[in-house]
Amino acid sequence: MSEVNNPSDDKAKVSSSGKVGLVQLGCPKNLADSERLLTQLQLDGYDIVPSYQDADVVVVNTCGFIDAAKQESLDAINEALSENGKVIVTGCMGKGADADLIKQQNPDVLSVSGPADYETVLNTVHEYIPPIEDAKHYSDMVPAQGVKLTPPHFSYLKISEGCNHRCAFCIIPHMRGDLVSRPISSVLEEAQKLVNAGTRELLVISQDTSAYGVDVKYKLDFNAGSPLETRMQDLAVALGELGVWVRLHYVYPYPHVDKIIPLMAEGKILPYLDIPFQHASKKVLKAMKRPAHSEKVLDRIKKWRELCPDLTIRSTFIVGFPGETEEDFQELLEFLDEAQLDRVGCFTYSPVEGAPANDLPDHVPSDVAEDRKRRFMEKQAAISAGRLQRKVGTRQFVIIDEIADEGAVGRTMGDAPEIDGQVFIDGATFLDVGMIVEVEIEEADEYDLWAHLV
Repeated sequence: MSEVNNPSDDKAKVSSSGKVGLVQLGCPKNLADSERLLTQLQLDGYDIVPSYQDADVVVVNTCGFIDAAKQESLDAINEALSENGKVIVTGCMGKGADADLIKQQNPDVLSVSGPADYETVLNTVHEYIPPIEDAKHYSDMVPAQGVKLTPPHFSYLKISEGCNHRCAFCIIPHMRGDLVSRPISSVLEEAQKLVNAGTRELLVISQDTSAYGVDVKYKLDFNAGSPLETRMQDLAVALGELGVWVRLHYVYPYPHVDKIIPLMAEGKILPYLDIPFQHASKKVLKAMKRPAHSEKVLDRIKKWRELCPDLTIRSTFIVGFPGETEEDFQELLEFLDEAQLDRVGCFTYSPVEGAPANDLPDHVPSDVAEDRKRRFMEKQAAISAGRLQRKVGTRQFVIIDEIADEGAVGRTMGDAPEIDGQVFIDGATFLDVGMIVEVEIEEADEYDLWAHLV
C-alpha cells in the first residue's frame, strides 16, 4: 500500500472516527488528486494508515493510460479486496468501459468513480465509516499545505484538469474531460503554503501546461492585490518570485513558450522544459493528430539554447504507431541527432480501448516496434552520454534527495525527481535532505553524474 506522509508525523495525531488506506497508482497528476482527497479526509477527522490491516476502508486510485497500467490497477484492486475487503475505486479507470469491467470483475467494490471525483469517494467513505458529527476542530491538526505524498522538499503543483487536444492514441480527454484551469490566485496561494511548509522545489503539472487559461480566456485575477492574467507566463513570473526551484512539466511547444525562456535565462525558474514531442515524421504526427512539425521545433530549440545555454529539454516519443514505416522511423532518429535532447523516454505504441488510433490501418508488428524502441534508445543513450559529458568539470547546484551510507544523492536543475538522472556525492553524509548545494562534476555516464562538494 502506498506510503503516506501523515501530518501526525509533525502534528498531534488526529483522533478520528475511522481509518482509511490508500493505494496510489499512475502519474503525478493522479498523485496530486490523492493528496487533495487525503487532505479532505483528514479534515473530516479520519486517520490515514499505511497498511491494509489497519484500514477500515481502502481507496485505490487507478491509472488507465495504457494496458499495462490498467492491469496493474486491476491487480491492485484484487489485492486490496483480498487483504481488506472494503474497497473504493477511483481514478482514470473509473469511467466508461473500464468502470464496467471493474464492476463486473469485482462486484464487491463499494463504489467506482472517475478521476478527481472527490465527492463520490468522500460520500462513500462517509457511508461506510460515518464521520463524527463535528470535525471542524480537526482543521488545525492538518498542515496548511495539506497532506503530501512526496518528500517535504519537493511538491507537485497541479494547475489545471483535462485537455482540449484529441490525440489519436490518447483517451485522457474522455477520462478527465476538457481543459479546466484553476484560478491563478488559488494556484499561487497553494504554492505559497507549500513553500512556507519547507518545499524547495515546485513541479508544475497538468495535461497541457502551455494551454493554462485558454478555457477562461486568460481571465484577470489578483494575487496579493496585484493583477495577473490566468496564463502560463504570468504564473511562471509569480512562481519565480517565491525563491524556490520551479520546474515546468507537460509543455506543448506553442509559440508563447518562447516568452518563458528569458525567465529561465535570468534564473527565475529552472532552465528545464518537459515537452512531449511524440514523433518527428510529418505523416506520423498528422496521424497522431499532434500540433507540431519537426523543422519548426528544431529551429525553436536552437533559438531557446542560444538564449539559455543551460536549458535541459526532456521529451517522450512513441514508436510503432500505426502506419509508421522504416522511413518514418529513420526521420525520427535524424531528429534525435539534430535536436540533441537531454532526457528522453520512449514507448512502443499500445492500443488503448476507445482511442481513435485503434481504427487506423497498417498496425506495426510488435516485434518491429520493440526493435525500433531498442534502436531509438541506443541512439538516445549515446546522445545523453555526450550531453552529460559536457557537464564534467563544471559546477552545478544540486538538491539533495537522499542520504545513503556512501554519501548524498541529489539532482541538478536539469533533473526532475523519479524520471531523470541523479548526482552521487561520495562522503557527503553530513548533508540534509532538501538542501541545495554546489558541486563540481567529476564523472558522467548515460544518465547519472558523480561529483564532490565545492
